[in-house]
Amino acid sequence: MGWKGVKKQIATRIIPTWPLSKKPKTSGSASSYKAETSDNPTARFFTSNGDSKGPSPLEAKLESLFDSLQDASDEKDKLELESTMSYLTEKLKVSIENAELLVALELLQAPAVGVITRRGYVDGWKFTGVGASHQEHAAYLRKLISSLSSDQALFKKVYRHAFVAGRETDQKALSLENALVYWDILFAPPGMAWKTRNHNWLDLWKGFLNAKWTRSVNKDMWNMTLEFALKSLSDETLSFWNEDGAWPSVIDDFVEFCHEKGIGKTDGMDVDDN
Repeated sequence: MGWKGVKKQIATRIIPTWPLSKKPKTSGSASSYKAETSDNPTARFFTSNGDSKGPSPLEAKLESLFDSLQDASDEKDKLELESTMSYLTEKLKVSIENAELLVALELLQAPAVGVITRRGYVDGWKFTGVGASHQEHAAYLRKLISSLSSDQALFKKVYRHAFVAGRETDQKALSLENALVYWDILFAPPGMAWKTRNHNWLDLWKGFLNAKWTRSVNKDMWNMTLEFALKSLSDETLSFWNEDGAWPSVIDDFVEFCHEKGIGKTDGMDVDDN
């Protein structure tokens, strides 16, 4: 069953069609959500594998909690679509219509929107250190969600993982259609608004892509869009950009698109309040 099946049950703007055969990565990282590890990926590796001493008491409780979430149709070490949706909405009280969903998926290092792995679940919650109950987990997630719009390090992690979980099976890029949906979700409450006093940059970006871009969105374009967004929030004149910089060509073309609208010019010309 793919993601299309969810649309019959819930109202959501997420529209991909991933089958649930997408395999979890054999190595990865659990989110720390702590300042000392935010810029140190090596401090965030999963820790369950290779432990010759066996599971700790906390890990054993988390394993048992994971087992309780599974139904008969799930593979041994996965929560598939129905179980995942039930867990997110009923146990964690997460909205699946906005960026709350993406915060949970990043914490759990979900390989796809409709899949949670045992390893991601156990290691993700173990790393937070908040205990082994749904109530504790839901409360912790609520704190993360409340800080998503202001905590740039957290937002970056959630944003980047959305690309990982959002891709269709065996694809290295997002379709433009799905990328636009995710940008809409990420740059709206409870996420970080991509707009400044004079300009709605998200609307400008979507307008540019719909008019000029016909390809998919690869990882570099996805990540550099966020870097550009963060800089534009601090400097709506776009003075940080120059044609000899390391921006991908799509960003260069977007800046030219803005300049044609009188946005970002610093030569005294009128600025369009678009």
